[in-house]
Amino acid sequence: MTLIRTTASGSLPVTGAWREGNPLGRREFFALPGPLRLQGGASLPGARLAYETWGTLAPDAGNAVLVLHALTGDSHVAGAVEPGHPTPGWWNELIGPGKPLDTDRWFVVAPNALGGCQGSTGPSSLEPQGKPWGSRFPVLTLRDLVRAEVQLADALGVHRWAAVIGGSLGSLRALEWAVDQPDRVKSALLLAGTAVSSAEQIAWCAAQVHAITGDPAWHGGDFYDEPVGPNVGLGLARRIAHITYRSPAELDARFGHAHQPGEERYAVESYLDHQAWKLVRRFDAGSYVTLTKAMAAYDVGLDRGGVEAALRRVTARTVVAGVDSDRLFPLEQQRALAEGIPTSGPLRVVRSDHGHDGFLIETDQVGHLLTDLLDQV
Repeated sequence: MTLIRTTASGSLPVTGAWREGNPLGRREFFALPGPLRLQGGASLPGARLAYETWGTLAPDAGNAVLVLHALTGDSHVAGAVEPGHPTPGWWNELIGPGKPLDTDRWFVVAPNALGGCQGSTGPSSLEPQGKPWGSRFPVLTLRDLVRAEVQLADALGVHRWAAVIGGSLGSLRALEWAVDQPDRVKSALLLAGTAVSSAEQIAWCAAQVHAITGDPAWHGGDFYDEPVGPNVGLGLARRIAHITYRSPAELDARFGHAHQPGEERYAVESYLDHQAWKLVRRFDAGSYVTLTKAMAAYDVGLDRGGVEAALRRVTARTVVAGVDSDRLFPLEQQRALAEGIPTSGPLRVVRSDHGHDGFLIETDQVGHLLTDLLDQV
């Protein structure tokens, strides 16, 4: 179970990962049948994926929809806070009976990404000898994450997804599905993503990784049996990330130059502190490093003749959308996707003051995108 230690920042877990002995919640598990051969040449033995499902799979398996989460998301796309799930579903308004992803019609599957920390194999997981992987956990690419999900689809009997849907890191995974497995994706929604990480995105990722690995409690990644985890570094990484998730206009409108009442901290500083410690309580520093590095390294054209050639492999009917105030994944990246994918319509724009997080917040607009996508499946 997750160990709790008292630190200078209060009572915080060494890792916020789900661990054996914790409540299962709605999770189900799929154990990969053999070692997963990774893009970099190594292999990962004993891996599994945690996932959740909603609805009923049709006899012909033609109603299956895959939903892919962002960097610090997980399989709990819909549902309440309950034992095993410390946060509510991140797209609660979109999944369920009568909602855009109507579970009376669709069988929705949401896996926790390989390398993650909410039941899927990641650095906090136990390796075959019974010790946490830690620093020995291999480097993953987004192609590796998708190849693991392909095996989950096989086990579920889903030979072709009616739709693959994702935002942010989930959008990159959805694109990888459409390029790597074109015969297995009928339609796709790529929301607030890109075909290749830009220099600025790599820079933001690097700053976050260094914040964690520079924490003395990181111990080279082998902190799971230590009394204190790299909570300071993980919290700093979250602060850096959260600035990129929101727009300058929104931050100024909400906080301006004001101080937190009764404190020397600025109000926006208090807000970032709150976001940091929330994440520390529910996420794992090792998974954060693993998935952030995978996102920074993403290039859909690698070993495929370049980005243009890779995008031409997509046969799924595709909706590409972005958030107009997004400074982390700006609209020009989605415009390039829409123009490069032969089966994509014109770029769709989500109007929001909230920046990148608009893909999570503007559920009415995202719901319309889902309806438009699925009505033609």
